[in-house]
Amino acid sequence: MTEPKSKNIVWHQSTVTRAEREAISGHRGCTVWLTGLSGSGKSTVANLLEKALWERGVRSYVLDGDNVRHGLNKDLGFSPKDRTENIRRIGEVAALFTDAGVVNVTAFISPYRADRDLVRKVQAEGNFIEVYVKCDLDECEKRDPKGLYKKARAGEIPEFTGISAPYEAPDNAELVVDTTGQTPEQSLAVILRYLETKAYIPAV
Repeated sequence: MTEPKSKNIVWHQSTVTRAEREAISGHRGCTVWLTGLSGSGKSTVANLLEKALWERGVRSYVLDGDNVRHGLNKDLGFSPKDRTENIRRIGEVAALFTDAGVVNVTAFISPYRADRDLVRKVQAEGNFIEVYVKCDLDECEKRDPKGLYKKARAGEIPEFTGISAPYEAPDNAELVVDTTGQTPEQSLAVILRYLETKAYIPAV
């Protein structure tokens, strides 16, 4: 883990504890980290999950890959180094959301196992839930909601995950939802059931 450049900094503990935040919310904070190829359905499932949680009174928020690159990470490209920094930064943000008692849902390709493992280590055991949104590359290309695969095949987008850059699927994700054969609503049900079973959120 990279050490801060400045040495004259001290961590200040909040006067409100995480346990107190979770008690007033009635649920636990955690990070639901969706990873998968472009077009696999990450953003669709993430937004369905946020809405379903909010309707239950669970404080939730989606951190979306494209949205973050409009602000916090607008200085980063798609080289391996920049991808790693992109995930490192959002991992720190996700940890803050978790500490605030929010169920935050991320939708990032996050193609490298090492980067996802580093994000996991930022949080305490049990706070990070990796969800592999599995989908065949052929199916992702058929969907191609943003027209990115077509551009990548034409050589217009260099270092595109799945075409000219690698995607390393999780080895031990907490959950796998296969959107090749599942509807977004079915994938949502799998995730909600997991969150209920593990007592992150109250069961309905």
